[in-house]
Amino acid sequence: MVFIQSTRPTFLGRRSSYFGSMVTALSVLTLLPTTAIAQSAGDLDGSGATPSSGLDNVEVLSPSITQGGLFSIDGGKRLMSEAQSAYNSQNYDLAANKLQDARQIMNQLSTFYSTLTSSFLGVDRRVSESHRKKALETAQLRDKATFELALVYRAQNKPDKSIPLLVEIIRSQNPSRELGTKSYQQLVELGFSDVPYPSAGTSSPAPAPAPAPNP
Repeated sequence: MVFIQSTRPTFLGRRSSYFGSMVTALSVLTLLPTTAIAQSAGDLDGSGATPSSGLDNVEVLSPSITQGGLFSIDGGKRLMSEAQSAYNSQNYDLAANKLQDARQIMNQLSTFYSTLTSSFLGVDRRVSESHRKKALETAQLRDKATFELALVYRAQNKPDKSIPLLVEIIRSQNPSRELGTKSYQQLVELGFSDVPYPSAGTSSPAPAPAPAPNP
């Protein structure tokens, strides 16, 4: 007589093992923070939307920026220099495009450096301080590019685009800083504001704190 060994117990054992593994995996995922589950490649390069990343004002860079090796402080400065040349040649459209890219680059760099500053705070003071200085430098360059872009729009007789940028600079810089004062003077010249600052006959205002990396 030939005995046929039943495979049912083995199959059930494997199925039980499979479901056990699944339960274990789900249990581990349940214990992980939501941000760890949601993290993807897009979050790492700044194009995602991880709620706790602190990078809410990061915008997706255009291909011309990422492929041209411009995503750096020197790259942003080079764009601003090229924009100045285009402005002097009265090529306002080209100047505006380059300043928009420079402004976007500096804003993202400031955001990233600010995030690294916070991440290393209390961990390594040297690393945190280095990135803090870069965050302030890029924030200043961002506001400078924004101011120059506002001047380009004014040269194109587009106050509807120039005025919001000037107000943004004042919010970031504070009216008592040089760039903030210049921005307000532009608003007065455009007729948007009617009270000069500083007032005639008054002493120069005291310098305000440095601009925030992430307005």
